[in-house]
Amino acid sequence: MHSLPLFVRLKDRPVAIVGEGMAADAKRRLLERAGARIVSEEQAEALAIVVMEDDDAAQAAVARLRARGVLVNAVDRPALCDFTLPAIVDRDPVLIAVGTGGASAGLAKAVRQRIETLLPAGLGRLADGLATARNMMRARWPDARDRRRAIDAALAVGGPLDPLTEHQADAVAGWLSASEEMDSVRFVALQIASADPDDLTIRAARLLGQADVIYHHPDVPAAILQRARADAHRRARTTMPEAPENVPGLVLWLEMAS
Repeated sequence: MHSLPLFVRLKDRPVAIVGEGMAADAKRRLLERAGARIVSEEQAEALAIVVMEDDDAAQAAVARLRARGVLVNAVDRPALCDFTLPAIVDRDPVLIAVGTGGASAGLAKAVRQRIETLLPAGLGRLADGLATARNMMRARWPDARDRRRAIDAALAVGGPLDPLTEHQADAVAGWLSASEEMDSVRFVALQIASADPDDLTIRAARLLGQADVIYHHPDVPAAILQRARADAHRRARTTMPEAPENVPGLVLWLEMAS
């Protein structure tokens, strides 16, 4: 991973734009949408965007800003960038950022446009509903693992809160009133065809994203395990619970709700 994606709150915070022209105006509009206060180079405190045609002038501006500890984005100069600005899918408060580390803004835009067609306009309303119901969910499922399993099941494909489906404003409240108690934990055997994570099936990727605990043979590649949730427990074992005999390939056992 070449960069760590971060969502930074910029409301009323100073961000410098160094340079002029159409590209600078576009960056200004984007920053103002995020609530930033646009300032001069001399007033920059943490972030700055350099938009200059001349290479020497751009490099000099970047050097001056970095000497003061300011993180810099230099438009069309990936090698000079401390951070890059992604293509954004905005379903406030849901934000999806697509970045290529400066390799191709056109590719990031194309991916963003594909994602735009998949997401309903009311996705942000669903997020607001889940935020409003946070205390009710904690009361319904005091154990964090039970709560996570319930939410995962609701947001799964075809679930009552499937995020790719348009929902009414009271969808979350309706789900909470109709949801049943969590069932017991189960184990799912997941066979891996190869060490390449791109070979994972849609089902395998979904299960990895839902599992609370992953029991895996020490030989399972890290690239596969990285497709699981960051907070899922990983336990390397040479033998698996009730492992089937004579199963070819690599096998993971996932602990999750039944």
